[in-house]
Amino acid sequence: MRDMIKVVIVGFPNVGKSTLFNRLLRTKKSLVHDMPGMTRDQNTAVCTIEDKSFQLTDTGGFFDNVEDPFSRQVMDKAWEASREADFLLFICDGKRDLLPGEEELYFSLKKLNKPLLVVVNKVDSDYEESKLGDFFRLGDEDIIFLSAEHKHNLSVLFDRIYQEIPDCQRDESEEKPLNISIIGRINVGKSSLVNRLLGEEKLIVSEMPGTTRDSTDTFVRRENRSYCLVDTAGIRKLSRTRDKREQAGIVRSRKNIQKADVICLVLDSREFGTRQDAAVAHLAAESGKPLILALNKWDLVEKDGKTADLCRKQVRYKLDFVNYAPLLFVSALTGQRVVKILDLADEVFAGGQKRIPTPRLNDFLAWLHIHHPPVSKRKQRIKIKYMTQTGILPPTFTLFSHTRSGFLPAYEKFLCSSLQETFGFEGTPIRIRLIRN
Repeated sequence: MRDMIKVVIVGFPNVGKSTLFNRLLRTKKSLVHDMPGMTRDQNTAVCTIEDKSFQLTDTGGFFDNVEDPFSRQVMDKAWEASREADFLLFICDGKRDLLPGEEELYFSLKKLNKPLLVVVNKVDSDYEESKLGDFFRLGDEDIIFLSAEHKHNLSVLFDRIYQEIPDCQRDESEEKPLNISIIGRINVGKSSLVNRLLGEEKLIVSEMPGTTRDSTDTFVRRENRSYCLVDTAGIRKLSRTRDKREQAGIVRSRKNIQKADVICLVLDSREFGTRQDAAVAHLAAESGKPLILALNKWDLVEKDGKTADLCRKQVRYKLDFVNYAPLLFVSALTGQRVVKILDLADEVFAGGQKRIPTPRLNDFLAWLHIHHPPVSKRKQRIKIKYMTQTGILPPTFTLFSHTRSGFLPAYEKFLCSSLQETFGFEGTPIRIRLIRN
């Protein structure tokens, strides 16, 4: 992520910025919706064209909409990204004429004195392109007409961007960023935590539910280690929101859990352990990903010498099925212990990749037979012949026995916790497979 050229996509709402962003990345990174205003925060990813790599950023629309309380903040963030850019892609809609506001925006962007390429989107054929002379009012002869959705002339844009990117931009030796998904229910402070980790107000923060619609990737570097922080939309039941854009964001949040390297579940210190917190925690546990619990807004809690212990016990009681996850008391507002999230993310990810030699596991198994003999679902003792580790992320252990009957649930839970404690698997779930042999 160091010293990469920054290419930023800008334009009015609903001109196809996110569709083009996805096409350039060759993956569905940004959510696309027919309704305007889907993208609010900047979404950044590393894009590679042949032997060159660069940072590509999707921004919200430049349009002051009185019906959208966040439109001004969206514009401010888009301007901020434009000022930081090395190369701008100004996107217009080829299904209509150039708007006066777009013309004004174009000349304002030109004042930034950065390379700027006009891209007219939604142009599906050369015939349609021949009727779009209105866009040459901008005085720019270097205009690309394309259709991001149907890939018409997309290769022309790839070639043009490739020309703008200096050589030696791709560093094969650089370590892949650790992908940390920040998840939780609405209004627990996920975006505020990401902003604090970044050291700037990169994401829009509000007490209004559903502020974050799309999952947004932002990159941070600390002590020669890169991290990709994925801020997700607050997860709640789809039936509780009527906004189709927010519903799409919730669906994307659930998918991001599966793509994460590490999950950070954010809870509100003033009201934690709710039913929705438990539902989100179940999604994290089922994914098999390393997990951190961050109890946010700790600065707002009245404390005495026993407060932290009582809160810790309450979280462990209500979310007992993720007791393997380390718990942090943090404050996005003051920055208290926030950076510890990155340290713990490295630790739990390393733990999830740990491999235990089979001889050590069989020593553990011998101890188990003596002190805590295995019990089946039928509450009968099971003789385990041997065990071995057969997977990582999550660590998976296969045990060979004379029976197909599974473990008693309470015993399996004890077995997982014993493996975690004995071999240092803090922060990662354990998977157990019992095979008849």
